[in-house]
Amino acid sequence: MNPLHVDLNKATPMERVRYLMARLREPVYGCPWDQKQTHQTILPFTLEEAYEVADAILKGDTQHLREELGDLMFQVVFYAQMAEEAGEFTWDEVLNGLENKLVRRHPHVFPEGTLQSRITPGTLVSDEQIKGTWEKIKAREKGELASVLDEVAIGLAPLQRSQKLQKSAAKIGFDWPSALEVVDKLQEETLELHDAITHGNIEHIADELGDMLFVLTNLARHFKLDAETLMLKANAKFERRFRYMEQWLLHNGLIAGETSLEQMEEGWREAKRQGL
Repeated sequence: MNPLHVDLNKATPMERVRYLMARLREPVYGCPWDQKQTHQTILPFTLEEAYEVADAILKGDTQHLREELGDLMFQVVFYAQMAEEAGEFTWDEVLNGLENKLVRRHPHVFPEGTLQSRITPGTLVSDEQIKGTWEKIKAREKGELASVLDEVAIGLAPLQRSQKLQKSAAKIGFDWPSALEVVDKLQEETLELHDAITHGNIEHIADELGDMLFVLTNLARHFKLDAETLMLKANAKFERRFRYMEQWLLHNGLIAGETSLEQMEEGWREAKRQGL
């Protein structure tokens, strides 16, 4: 159904948003910026909105989260509108595909493969069984792969893709047995980076830094920690301490950037003592 044909007096919130998006993309009366966008041009905005959702969650800011979820949803509506215009797929196909996939991948909730079906009360399913079934169904959907790594999407954030590549490799036994062995590998990479810096070869330095980051994401994976979330939290912690340091300097009659490194470090240590 053309979203422009909806009765706005009876429309649901989603129908109104789809109407809004179609109006923005109208050839004559729409927004010139929105009219010229493509899947490729709005991709950076989609990634940015996803990270802003993550930022709101980590800060525990539910009001901001509500706004950011709306912004992220708008990105989905934007993609679907462009696809409909190009005759690629429709909004209903997106939603129907989502419903069918989730029902199919949750046989422990929808035993007959329909949205209406229910399990017998008291049926117990472990997390391991759920995960195993999910992976098997997902593998069947994707069909024959030339490599186990083919299941990892190219467009993922680098840290996230690093962990998923490692996870896929681990499925066929290509993995360090323990986290301590990953730490040993990290020490090896540290020595190689030290050597690269000593020789001053920037390409070698970049290569070794990449290896270190890859090993660090692997270490996080061994502890079932998400590298992207760890990085977001580390960034937030740095920002909290740095802002505290700036205010601490001002309180002591000093200005950041016009003081010694030792004085700034003193403010930084104070931020740590405050538990920031």
